[in-house]
Amino acid sequence: MATKKKKGTDTPAARKKSSTKKAAPEDASRKTALAVAAAALDNKALNVDIIDVRGKVDYSDYVVIMSGRSDRHVAGLARHVEEALRAQGQRCLGVEGLPQASWLLMDFGDVIVHVFHQDTRGYYDLERLWIDAARVAVE
Repeated sequence: MATKKKKGTDTPAARKKSSTKKAAPEDASRKTALAVAAAALDNKALNVDIIDVRGKVDYSDYVVIMSGRSDRHVAGLARHVEEALRAQGQRCLGVEGLPQASWLLMDFGDVIVHVFHQDTRGYYDLERLWIDAARVAVE
């Protein structure tokens, strides 16, 4: 005996709708990471990398790493990124490292941002920590 299917539940549109619900948070975090990178590049950040850490850690989907030329540039990058994302409706949950500004960490929920002084970045070498993670192209 055949079971009755609910009308309209197995159509291509219904399948697409259910699959977009699952992908929406990942798309939102990817858009946030790209917005961080764009804001950083607008303020002359150096070596901006977006690392996809989904499935590797449970605290974030993406890690964005960038460098500044001086402690003032590092602090300015963090301010500019925070203001640019606030204008898009994103809220920074916390910032650490502002007094010294040789390494700042910003928390945007599913996106973690590291802003390094260019001399400090090489010492910690976070890119090597995530050597096996996929990279997102920064335009």
